[in-house]
Amino acid sequence: MERVCATHHIGQGEMVVSSNPDAMLTAVLGSCVAACLWDPAPGIGGMNHILLPEGSEGDLRRTLYGTNAMELLINSLLQGGAERRRLRCKLFGGARMMEGLGDIGAKNGRFAVEFCKREGIEVVAMSLGGTGARRVQFWPSSGKARQRVLSDALVSETPPRREVLPSSEVELF
Repeated sequence: MERVCATHHIGQGEMVVSSNPDAMLTAVLGSCVAACLWDPAPGIGGMNHILLPEGSEGDLRRTLYGTNAMELLINSLLQGGAERRRLRCKLFGGARMMEGLGDIGAKNGRFAVEFCKREGIEVVAMSLGGTGARRVQFWPSSGKARQRVLSDALVSETPPRREVLPSSEVELF
């Protein structure tokens, strides 16, 4: 278990678990999905950053992909004192970021929801889909999470107009 003292950014394919009450994990997500899992009893939690639901056979970057990323997170939580039956989850991301391309964000979101259902992990909150990137903050010892939608417009092949879009903030407890 990595000891996190303050803010720790979770990049694609990364995962951090902490029981430090001062720790805050953060990620910026477009079509990627972050699963924020925690066990409230011992106050331990973690976040991963899933790029795609599945990878190709023999790919050495397995932490980028769904099942492996989720299993690594769950196993790290269990090693830190969590119990599987008490795990709770909040899911974020899965936006459709580009017109004309497949909706990988929807596939990522479906994967995460189906994985939790299949594994018996209660999803207590989710913010999946849409067209805007998100900045997610997660406090692993308490399970508190907050997101800010950074934009709400599909990226198209035509250059965007230069205007500042208002940001919105949602807090999930």
